[in-house]
Amino acid sequence: MSQKPLVELKDVKKRIGKKDIIHGLTFDIYGGEVFGLLGPNGAGKTTTIRMMVGLMSLSSGQILIKGKNIESQYKQAVSEVGAIVENPEMYKFLTGYQNLIHYSRMVKGVSKGRIAEVIELVGLTNRIHEKVKTYSLGMRQRLGLAQALLHSPSVLILDEPTNGLDPAGIREIRYYLRQLAEKEGIAVIVSSHLLSEMELMCDRIAIIQNGKLIGVQSTKEFVESGTERKVRFLVDEVAAARHAVSHHIKAERMTLGNGFIEAEMERELIPEVTATLVVEGVKVYGISTETKTLEDKFLEVTGGKEIV
Repeated sequence: MSQKPLVELKDVKKRIGKKDIIHGLTFDIYGGEVFGLLGPNGAGKTTTIRMMVGLMSLSSGQILIKGKNIESQYKQAVSEVGAIVENPEMYKFLTGYQNLIHYSRMVKGVSKGRIAEVIELVGLTNRIHEKVKTYSLGMRQRLGLAQALLHSPSVLILDEPTNGLDPAGIREIRYYLRQLAEKEGIAVIVSSHLLSEMELMCDRIAIIQNGKLIGVQSTKEFVESGTERKVRFLVDEVAAARHAVSHHIKAERMTLGNGFIEAEMERELIPEVTATLVVEGVKVYGISTETKTLEDKFLEVTGGKEIV
């Protein structure tokens, strides 16, 4: 990950009419990372992306792309950006290679060597000379990535890059985005409603709700944040275990099952509870903790709001 941010949002605000849409977003995005934008429906994710690529003006604040202001230095800033919004549009009667040749004519300095390089990077070498109408949706997404990367951007912005893909296609795109961030050293910014995929794909995430930034954390830290976790003890005598555990945990916070007792507790309490069970003569056959998913944490933070 690069030391200097490639994308900087500084107190970015957006007001439409009398309504504030975005309330002072401030965060940095670095090269070599996949950065996720998460938020429930209407949170402001798409508005933020539109401002980042210059399709919507800012009411106040600054967005810098590699140090260039997206409003006052639009051409220089946007030249550092590659973007795909939902499904990329292609000429289906042309081959993948012909599509890339056509798009390369719109940008200065794209050589045939660069075209060959991005084709290999997105894994289309064996199919690039076939017509796009024969491509699967996943292959079209990869061709879209190649198109967005032709001019060697520093920042790649993708709104719903896995939209409409089957599980195999989603896995492919996830793999190539990770490769792009690591090999090209670019900042990949992703907005998606598939939280399970965002958890596997993103290094860091920004949670946006009602146009406000809830926080920016590494995906791992966000999922694992919080002191309490659900712990299950496999025991021989459930009733005896319940009595022993009651010294530490209230009854309403316990769940009893066939051969196990489950309770929410702080991590530091696990050894104490285990020791108490052993002292009370309860045989403990196993201990497991339930790790929360990104979806669990997202719903917890946003108060159960749906994500779109």
